[in-house]
Amino acid sequence: MHTTSTSLLTLLLDRTVGNILRMMQVIRLPREERGRVSWGFVATLAVTLAYGLIMLFSASYSSGYNRYEDIYHFIKPQVIVALAGFALMLFISRINYRALRYLCEILYAVTLVLLVVALFMPSDNNGCYRWVYFPGGMSLQPSEVAKFSIILSTAYLLDRNKDRIKNPLYGMLLPALPLIPVLFLLFMEPHYSAMILMCAIFVTILFCAGGGGAAFWPFLLACGGIGLFFLNYLAGSEGYASERLGGVWGLTPSDTSNMDWQTQQSLYAICSGGMFGVGIGNSVQKHQWLPYAENDFIFSVICEELGFIGAMALIVLFAALLLQGIFIALKSPDLFGTLLGVGIAAQVAWQAFCHIGVATALIPNTGISLPFFSSGGTSLLLLLCEMGVLLSISRAGNARMEAQKRRQQAEIDRRLGRTPQRTVYRRQRV
Repeated sequence: MHTTSTSLLTLLLDRTVGNILRMMQVIRLPREERGRVSWGFVATLAVTLAYGLIMLFSASYSSGYNRYEDIYHFIKPQVIVALAGFALMLFISRINYRALRYLCEILYAVTLVLLVVALFMPSDNNGCYRWVYFPGGMSLQPSEVAKFSIILSTAYLLDRNKDRIKNPLYGMLLPALPLIPVLFLLFMEPHYSAMILMCAIFVTILFCAGGGGAAFWPFLLACGGIGLFFLNYLAGSEGYASERLGGVWGLTPSDTSNMDWQTQQSLYAICSGGMFGVGIGNSVQKHQWLPYAENDFIFSVICEELGFIGAMALIVLFAALLLQGIFIALKSPDLFGTLLGVGIAAQVAWQAFCHIGVATALIPNTGISLPFFSSGGTSLLLLLCEMGVLLSISRAGNARMEAQKRRQQAEIDRRLGRTPQRTVYRRQRV
């Protein structure tokens, strides 16, 4: 018994303190991989972030004054987090993204603990247990941490078994194991939108990695069948999920007047904008007509104030972020960096798609925020940290591409018999 306890303690110390020490040894990018940052991606992100802050203030000042008698209640902390997060993003870009492998197990354990703690916290207005409250008024939504934890664990497990990635056991089932407890705890909260989002991210990473080989498509069909069964379960249950399903798709016979109200007000806002909108700050729907205008329905306010042009500008910015993120991931020196980059880009893309889908009544109201736009300091800070990881991958990828160009030029010079020219520095006379 004593031997078993000692072995468990040794294993625990190795997986925590040991992994942290191993991480510190490789936390800096190797000298040959300290390439340039993808400044085009940084510029696109900065424009998106500035656009989001402007529209958040416009969408939130009415709610801030009505609830807290302070029109800056939502925007003040968001600006502070945005500035701090942007600086933190640039700092993380100088860290070796491979060091995150050693944080995989620790982050996953912290995620599970936070999800369990959330179940014992006070519920929100819908009777859900999604937040962990800390002294001093701070709060954290564990599902935001869980998103990156699932991305990291999936990329790590697929990379560790890359020689057997076509095997369904190592390419699909093993990477899915960390996802199952997280989905169960999110179901207990309940937080269905986070469950859907994490499943979408997981399947995207699996598809890009070629996990499971030919067995991936039957696996995807099975997941689709489970999803339809889950929707049918929600439609037949009681609570807000059943009402929201009926409010858009008419899947339930329950009273959906409250949920219809949200959807109707969102569509009113979008239709009122027309081509060019009514102007920034001139939205009518955000004045207590449209629920959660600063979060779940900020896209509707953007459409009302800036019209079709403003909505298309938003979509173009997210499309640019997605494409640049994919290019960064594809240039990664290793599979782990590629899958990590794909997962981060997929999170932003799926989250933006679901948010816009809710606002336009394409899908039921799932309560998903719009990245870089919706109010929420925790979400914004974690997103910017993930962007820092993506920039770290870009530095390593750009360094590899530059080294490859130098080798190709050297080979061309060798075949042509040319001597590479070196810059000669001459001392200037004063």
